[in-house]
Amino acid sequence: MKKFLLMLTIVSFVFSSTIVWAGKLVIKGSTTVLPIAQKVAEAYMKEHPETKISISGGGSGNGIKAIIDGSTDIADSSRFIKKKEIKRAMKKGVYPVPFRVAYDCIIPVIHPSNSVKNLSLDQLKKIYQGKIKNWKDVGGPDRRISVISRDTSSGTYEVWEKKVMKKERVFPGALLQASNGAVVQVVNKNKNAIGYIGIGYLDQSVKPITVNGIEGTIATTLNGTFPISRPLFMFTESWPTGETIKFLNYLLHPDKGQKLVSQAGYVPLY
Repeated sequence: MKKFLLMLTIVSFVFSSTIVWAGKLVIKGSTTVLPIAQKVAEAYMKEHPETKISISGGGSGNGIKAIIDGSTDIADSSRFIKKKEIKRAMKKGVYPVPFRVAYDCIIPVIHPSNSVKNLSLDQLKKIYQGKIKNWKDVGGPDRRISVISRDTSSGTYEVWEKKVMKKERVFPGALLQASNGAVVQVVNKNKNAIGYIGIGYLDQSVKPITVNGIEGTIATTLNGTFPISRPLFMFTESWPTGETIKFLNYLLHPDKGQKLVSQAGYVPLY
């Protein structure tokens, strides 16, 4: 297992010569990575009109499951593959290969009318544990907090669980949402709500709050000072060939796909 994990060293850049052909490419998985995949696929298909790319969300876990089951060419994931997923893959003769494609930070968001500007990691943990129940206890209005979280199949949830909850579970009273976009919509419609989203989904309909006094930005993500940051991945079922490696080369190119990563609101590799 150690040798296999070592073999799964993150690949940041791929420019190998290979025979390529046009066809259909299927991409499934993380809703966090979804805007990147969509933007790059749109540009790629303009340059290669003979290629058709199908993209869907569903969560990181579902994307990796699809790679193992053979129902996708690329799995989007906002987390690294788990040991139990590696074991499941190996039993089926599948050897997932990871490609780091961008960076992200997970930003807590509230309704724009809420006066709260900053929360500590400890305060966030207690809110999501159900121990802090009123906004007045963290300097806000005297209103009960509505806690919005992601479902357990989400890579975003798993990063939140690790870096904010410290492996403790979100309390049962939290309202679970299946995507970043759904969290944005719910928080925008609820003055008492708090949620968390990838930086690429941040817009004026919700208010970002700083964590430990640090704003989630491209700079604080790259220098590691924002406490809820992470890399984003695409997985293939083995070393990619054909249209798959051609697409990944395009995505990882500093002057092509990585510029589109920035336009999608995420943090490029370079």
